[in-house]
Amino acid sequence: MLWSTIFSTSDVLLLTIVYLTQMLVLVFIIFSPSSSDSSNKPGMTDYGMAALSFLCSMFFLLNMDELTDRISLLTPLTDMQFYVGVAVTLLTLEATRRTVGLGLTMIAMLFIGYNLLGHKLTGEFSHGYIPLADFIDINIYTSDGLFGVPVRVAATYAFLFVMFGTFLEAVKGGDFFFRLASKLTGKTIGGPAKVAIISSGLFGTVSGSPTADVVTTGSVTIPLMRRLGFSKDLSAGIEVSASTGGSLLPPIMGSVAFIMAEYTGLAYNQIIIASLIPAVLYYVGVYLQVHLYCLSHGVGQQQGEEIPRWSEVFEGAWMFLVPFTAMVVPLVLGYSPTFVAIFGIAAILVVSQLPGKRRIPVRELLNSFPQSTIRMVGVTAACASAGLVIGGITMTGLGTKFSALILMLAGDSQFMTLVLSAVVTIVLGMGMPTPSAYILAAVLVGPTLVNHMGLPIMSAHLFILYYAVLSALTPPVAVAAYAAAGLCHGNPISIAATAVRLSAIAFVFPFSFIYNPGVLLNGSVVECILAIIQALMATVSIAIAAEGYWSHKIHPVARLVILACGISLLAPGDYYSIIPVILVAAILVALRKEMSGVLARTV
Repeated sequence: MLWSTIFSTSDVLLLTIVYLTQMLVLVFIIFSPSSSDSSNKPGMTDYGMAALSFLCSMFFLLNMDELTDRISLLTPLTDMQFYVGVAVTLLTLEATRRTVGLGLTMIAMLFIGYNLLGHKLTGEFSHGYIPLADFIDINIYTSDGLFGVPVRVAATYAFLFVMFGTFLEAVKGGDFFFRLASKLTGKTIGGPAKVAIISSGLFGTVSGSPTADVVTTGSVTIPLMRRLGFSKDLSAGIEVSASTGGSLLPPIMGSVAFIMAEYTGLAYNQIIIASLIPAVLYYVGVYLQVHLYCLSHGVGQQQGEEIPRWSEVFEGAWMFLVPFTAMVVPLVLGYSPTFVAIFGIAAILVVSQLPGKRRIPVRELLNSFPQSTIRMVGVTAACASAGLVIGGITMTGLGTKFSALILMLAGDSQFMTLVLSAVVTIVLGMGMPTPSAYILAAVLVGPTLVNHMGLPIMSAHLFILYYAVLSALTPPVAVAAYAAAGLCHGNPISIAATAVRLSAIAFVFPFSFIYNPGVLLNGSVVECILAIIQALMATVSIAIAAEGYWSHKIHPVARLVILACGISLLAPGDYYSIIPVILVAAILVALRKEMSGVLARTV
């Protein structure tokens, strides 16, 4: 991967084909056929599938010139091309089942079945007859199917940034994030929870997976919160909420920013700039809700001896700051994200070998190469299945039909169209890795918002992205919550419900991307500043309403009024916006005065 990024001039389709087929070899060696299989040793079937994957890879390599010159659907497939295409399709489905589970596998099979049998349907969703050979031709021998955008992104941007994150872990970058978060928030009310929010957010933007983030940072933060009085559901819910938000936080955004850039044609720099304010406000909302909860319940005061000194926090911090600088500067100068990741990895390799007690042994550091590859195996299989789905949608025109269905249900209402799109995106993403969830939603829901509703492509796709990410914590299939449940032996559904409450702002905030695009820094300076202030007020209001606490418990009616005011502040800004601001301020001031009166009478 490093060689192909730095030196190779090979066709990107060839790189994608070699990458996927070689990763399939690893899937069958690393992952057991059944989750109940306690043995880590591959059997004869596993070795057979790995060998078949390798032979398919060799077939593509040896016949690439011929495959490049042929014209799809006009040049008939040879028998060998057909059988290899069928084999790669079946191997991909089995690889997805082993790595991601039955959820995405069944969805991929459902779409394949629709491609091959949809001509037998009647009505709007029927399509013309598609022979199996044509299905294989489009999905395997073009860049519109299996080897399309999802796997191409996995083979370039995602792989290299996952490698950067793995190397950062090797030099204890995660410990630095944790120490910094602990020092900044450790002495405040709910300190351990706030440490989890900040450290998980910082780590999550690099890890690329809410589940991986939960397992990595949660193994430290959840026991710490439990020790200081947090319940299982709350401690795990805080970790899930914070870890999920990492996929929304620039500059990496869990690799989804790269997929969005590739799919929409928007510049990567534009995407991360537009995403910055919403991501920060997401964490403001989570942070404030946790703070209010801890105030109302009196939990979460961290002991002073557990908080590091500033000297301990920044001991060897240059090892982490240099790589980030080596990434940010080239990114600003206009280098591609793939080269930016290379610069970051190279900087880590250099600084980790400088003399001193922070020096990392070369043998230990080199373990990051296989670890990076192993971490990408499951993501690659999921992206491959998503590619199969995209190819099938393209062939049948299902995207347009799906858009027609949403528009039929929503009528002429833009708001209802957005609501239905959000619900569909969450449902599609349940049980899937974030990249796959976004890809499916972008293909099925994206055309509705962009082509039929005429929404700006940036606003529409960030809207989709948010709900694709939120599917990781939304019950009943909240994969991040299930990961957290394993760490605290809690109930995953209860944990997911807690995470949804703590992430309340994220479920309504994407509507502001459409109605008040100034939060995406789209508009004049004055418009953007006013939009950000208004969005901040909305975030604070919704957080207070979600927790039902200010200086003391808020009456349900006042709570509903504050919630309604907060939601109304997500609409475009004008002089009417001052009304909900004044109303919320009046309620909060009245609550303060009421509490002061109670205290005075008590004294």
